[in-house]
Formats: sequence, C-alpha cells, structure tokens
Amino acid sequence: MPITVLLVDDEPLVRAGLRAVLEAQPDIEVVGEAADGAAVIPLVRRLRPDVVAMDVRMPLMDGIEATRAVLRTVEDPPKIIVVTTFEQDEYVYEALRVGADGFLLKRARPAEIVHAVRLVAEGDSLLFPVSVRQLAAEYGEGGGNRAARAVLDRARLTEREAEVLRLMARGLSNAEIAGLLVVGVETVKSHVSGVLAKLGARDRTQAVITAYESGFVAPG
Repeated sequence: MPITVLLVDDEPLVRAGLRAVLEAQPDIEVVGEAADGAAVIPLVRRLRPDVVAMDVRMPLMDGIEATRAVLRTVEDPPKIIVVTTFEQDEYVYEALRVGADGFLLKRARPAEIVHAVRLVAEGDSLLFPVSVRQLAAEYGEGGGNRAARAVLDRARLTEREAEVLRLMARGLSNAEIAGLLVVGVETVKSHVSGVLAKLGARDRTQAVITAYESGFVAPG
C-alpha cells in the first residue's frame, strides 16, 4: 500500500510542487489538497491520509491550530509535517510543541521531502537536532518552564531512560544510541517507549522539547 498524503497550503504553486515531487515516487500517493487549516479535519476524516504536509502560516486557521485540532478530535490521527519558509520561526516551535512530527523547509530538495514523508509515515519523528536546539534556546523559556519541569519530575525516569533522553536530544537514532550504550536496538526502542509514556509525549520531538524546556537538557 502506498503512503497517502494530504497537502495543505494556501499557495497553489507550493502544493503543485509538493505533489509533483511526491507523486514521482511509486510508494507515495497524494490523496487530496486544501488551501487552509480550517479544511483539514473533514478531509482527514474522509481521506484518512497517513501524512499531512501543512503550511505553518495560513490566513484562516494556521498550522498550529490545525495540528492541535486534528490531534484532539481525530481518532488514530495522521502524522503531521509542518512546512515553513523560515527555519527559526516561533510558529514552527509551537506546532512541534502541540504535536507535529517535524518540519520541512519550503526550499527543501526533492529527496529531502520524500525522505521526510517516508520517515514520519514509518513512525519516526523528523527531528533536526540543531534546529530544535536553536528554537528551544529562543522560544523555550531558557529551561524555566514550570509545566515542563513538573512533567519531568512526575515522570521519574530511570537512570538509563534519562541517558536515552539526552541522546535523543542530540538527534541520535535508535541504532546510534544502541551503539553508544552497547545494547540491542530493541532494548533502546523499549527505553524510548518508556520515556515517551512517562512524559506523555506523542513522539521524540515532543519529548526532546520537554527536556529542553524543563532545563533537563541545555539548548546550548
């Protein structure tokens, strides 16, 4: 079965460019388009896409509110990639905070776009460690977010889970973490699942943001 994608952007040329790139792949199918976040929920419910690629800035409902709405109201929601012109954008950071699985620059090369869609469709986060660090440093309250600290305190991570979270914040994959800790990949997956469950995080990106905002990991 192909990976199905819904494109949401108020610029027709952007949607056309993304469609051309994605539909050139034998394992990806664009099943619909929308020009604003306000149209996302009914389309997601009708088309059941695996991935939504959505502009973060739109006139009626932006990508932040649309992401929040989809995750709150749609059962078994799709993966969400927010698409942005500017990498260091507070809108992008907020979208990641509310549950987007990653972000993609509009100037990304075709291979990067295809890789992003495949990655999140497989259940991984599209995590750019340097960019997320920079976003956290600028918008993450300098590690002084009380709510994030409370989440981390309640989580009571084990020593190994804490170590895994720090490595996740560096952007390491499960295989890379396994190599550093000299354990099996399945063991790492188990630790990652434990971290996400204890933090109440939808994915690795949300877990890493909590780590930065709580001061558990320093953005610098």
